[in-house]
Amino acid sequence: MAILLSLTSSIFPPSPNAPQNPKPNTTLSTFSSKRHFLLTSTSLCTLLLTPISSAEPSSPKKSTFSGIASTRSWFQFFGNGFAIRVPPQFEDVMEPEDYNAGLSLYGDKVKPKTFAARFASPDGLEVLSVVIRPSNLLKITFLEAKDVTDLGSLKEAAKLFVPGGSNLYSARTIKVKEEEGFRTYYYYEFGKYEQHVALVAAVNSGKAFIAGATAPESKWDDDGVRLRSAAVSLSVL
Repeated sequence: MAILLSLTSSIFPPSPNAPQNPKPNTTLSTFSSKRHFLLTSTSLCTLLLTPISSAEPSSPKKSTFSGIASTRSWFQFFGNGFAIRVPPQFEDVMEPEDYNAGLSLYGDKVKPKTFAARFASPDGLEVLSVVIRPSNLLKITFLEAKDVTDLGSLKEAAKLFVPGGSNLYSARTIKVKEEEGFRTYYYYEFGKYEQHVALVAAVNSGKAFIAGATAPESKWDDDGVRLRSAAVSLSVL
């Protein structure tokens, strides 16, 4: 079973034919508020455990790191077991229900949070999100996954992190030195439904941490460097 990861509000818009680059003066008239825009475009913005096409993605057509900016001056957000740098002017767009999703009252079943972190540009078209899921939801195993390589090779794991039918532009293994050795991160950059996505995945103590940064293809040439840099800034603590 492959897993469709729709991490951010712009990866899968309601319709592939919907306008992807609205004029600045019509954005607010089309959506009554930024919150409404984000809610509307997140109809498939959850971790969906559904079978999808496992066809091989197209060959990469771009260099993995065709542009990376320094993120040291950016705000660093610390979440539950991870940290990530947030591009300037991006706003926290986590919904109140996301903050409270982990609470359980009177024995009710705990509902997992859709997002562990979520930030968006002022116009809402560029989004940076982080989700955390048990690694055994990605790959059935009796052993606790300690590194993303436990989910398979870079090519094998692409079936878990890259939706079927996507155009895979680049993929790369990143190794980061830590006190106890090296931690591996998988990086994928792909396009689907006129959206461009940079995704980074890592595993620690049986949990998968996935950061995705997305924008319409029409905006990627101008803003792709900072979005790619934001995704790559993910670090597991």
